[in-house]
Amino acid sequence: MIKITECPRDAMQGIKQIIPSELKVKYINQLLKVGFDTIDFGSFVSPKAIPQMHDTAEVLDSLDLSAGNSKLLAIIANKRGAEDALQFEEISFLGFPFSISETFQQRNTNSSMQESLQRVSEIQKLCTRSKKKLLVYISMAFGNPYGDAWNTEITIDWCRKLHNLGIKNLALADTTGSSTPESITELFSSLIPELKTVEFRAHLHSTKAKAQEKINAAYQSGCRNFDVAIHGFGGCPMAADELTGNLPTEDLEAFALKNNINLGLNTVELNKSYESSWEIFNNYH
Repeated sequence: MIKITECPRDAMQGIKQIIPSELKVKYINQLLKVGFDTIDFGSFVSPKAIPQMHDTAEVLDSLDLSAGNSKLLAIIANKRGAEDALQFEEISFLGFPFSISETFQQRNTNSSMQESLQRVSEIQKLCTRSKKKLLVYISMAFGNPYGDAWNTEITIDWCRKLHNLGIKNLALADTTGSSTPESITELFSSLIPELKTVEFRAHLHSTKAKAQEKINAAYQSGCRNFDVAIHGFGGCPMAADELTGNLPTEDLEAFALKNNINLGLNTVELNKSYESSWEIFNNYH
């Protein structure tokens, strides 16, 4: 069985035109009918940094959570954002982007890696008290285009440090699409057996041509949790001027079909989601 996190937040956040809240609600409500394990629906960050997510609380208030059993994930970048997100009982996961690139951590959250590690520690304590789960994204896990030191052992070492803080959910994030099947295999094959209490997920950005080989490398290395976005839309707006798209939902679906893996999704509602996505992504840029 594969757990899937569908990421409409990641798909929409880099769009410059503000998408009407009611259209976001309509789209996410459709996704809630599909049966995804988790939906990354919004973020509690500064509207100046990510204007598209200014209405996350408003969108959440209008979601029909009776449509399915998907858990909700919201992205935060500091303690204040975490405190805002924790006010909502409907949210199960808080996601924190922790970059192992000093340059990108400053660019993404306006803090150093050590400051961010302290933030993670504080937010983890808040989540524990509120009975929420903190998911930490290891940004730049597969490479660093900014000239900072990087190798797989650096990624592994930071995963150990975060695990020592009590983090049990880690996503290896390929922020700029620099991963290869070899680096994916090396990291997941090393980390999954060592940190047995951690649930690892693959947050892979990829070109369409390389998506299948990346999914296969992660799956064969023991990963059973994938972040995807319909049609591969999105990417981190803090990463580069030219974004590498998210892993397409339909490519994970094709991989599962080819390998006789049951995703547990309602395919009728999934196909409706594919179609309804164009209402946003064909009209807002």
